[in-house]
Amino acid sequence: MCLEKTDWEKCAEFHGHVCPGLAMGYRAAKIGLQELAGRRAADEELLAIVENDACGVDAVMVLTGCTLGKGNLLYRDYGKHVYTFACRNSGKAVRVSVHGGRQPQNGEFRALREKVFSGRADDRERQLYQEHQEQRIRRILDMPAEEFCTVQHVEMELPPKARIFNSVTCAFCGEAVSEARARVREGKFACIPCAGEYSRGW
Repeated sequence: MCLEKTDWEKCAEFHGHVCPGLAMGYRAAKIGLQELAGRRAADEELLAIVENDACGVDAVMVLTGCTLGKGNLLYRDYGKHVYTFACRNSGKAVRVSVHGGRQPQNGEFRALREKVFSGRADDRERQLYQEHQEQRIRRILDMPAEEFCTVQHVEMELPPKARIFNSVTCAFCGEAVSEARARVREGKFACIPCAGEYSRGW
């Protein structure tokens, strides 16, 4: 008998492993969808704005159906565990700011983490770190929503749906590039890598 995977199992399978970061994105997406009474997007009905490029974004993609390819996953490089979800049909949007389950800041744990990530940890230290991470994951998945995050219903102007642009050929490498991303170099179309950068250091 084949059992249907749980949402958490689907996220873990997509991401490749379980970790506290994945759990944070999972909880944020679950809470966002619940607040919007939304379902996974087949197209662009939902929009997700993520303010980090960490593990949790994978869970957001799996649960909401918002992806870079569909154009309904927008990335803001703010380094914050904040996720905004919006529904085009209802016009409602919710901002989920995570404050529960973050990395402990004590020096002892930080030193252990550094040893594990540098490959200097022994078996006992790796086991201790793994147990600590498993406890964090369980706490993130089980803690009450009000301890995990702050939820705000927000007003926002939704960006237009993703556009499909024509392509032009870069005169320097010969590869196709979207018109919206093409540059001009020496009077010819150029892709961004071939266009080169100009900066006065400001």
